[in-house]
Amino acid sequence: MACMGILTGCSTGKSETFTFTADLPPNFYYHADAVYVPAKGETCTVPGNKNTWVEYNRHWRKDYKNESTIALYRTVSGCPLVISSFRLKIYGIYGEDRDDYSGDNAIVVAREVIPTEFKKEFTPEGVSAFYGRCKWYFRTIGKTRVLRKLLMCKDADANGKLTLYNPWAPYTLNQLPGKTVRIKITLDHEEEPYMGNTWVKVPNGWKRCMGEGYEDQSAYCNNNHKDFSGYIMPDGKKCTIYPGCTEKKD
Repeated sequence: MACMGILTGCSTGKSETFTFTADLPPNFYYHADAVYVPAKGETCTVPGNKNTWVEYNRHWRKDYKNESTIALYRTVSGCPLVISSFRLKIYGIYGEDRDDYSGDNAIVVAREVIPTEFKKEFTPEGVSAFYGRCKWYFRTIGKTRVLRKLLMCKDADANGKLTLYNPWAPYTLNQLPGKTVRIKITLDHEEEPYMGNTWVKVPNGWKRCMGEGYEDQSAYCNNNHKDFSGYIMPDGKKCTIYPGCTEKKD
């Protein structure tokens, strides 16, 4: 009977893992799940899909590892499984409070066959990189207008040209053994309002429109570019302009 490596408990001598690593901006981290499905030709199922997801960096705030070793195959409940995807959440921290963070998605896809125009390639050293560019968007919430941020990340090429999608990288299964996949994330220096018609751009930053008053949670500008409100930074500081907090006086 032919040996099928980890699927049957024997070894072919070929690596049955790949390495994932990330180049991230300061105060950025990733959490991930490796997702497994029945191998090609298998008719078995795993009850409730139990143990078909393997988690990495679950406690990313206190026990973070930037490099992960990912098994290509698993056997769960007697069912031979193969990796289908490595699903990432890219987190950025913007304040000191535990809730001062936001995240967006990225994914590595593994299939038996990938169309040539989408398939990523590896260097002679066995490394393949894919790229993303993230941006912070700010908004205010509550009657006191506390500032919160949302992180959004888009797929990019090596030159930084963006697509409409989250960062992703497709590979065939036979490409991955013994290789390293690296995500490279850059961060835009300029932030923008999360919703249009709520902040006004001024020479030193952005000012929050007053709307109908602090009770007005939407507080749209509606062409009123004279009446502005203050807001509260995540650290509790009261401000009138973002990001500088206070307006510079000549």
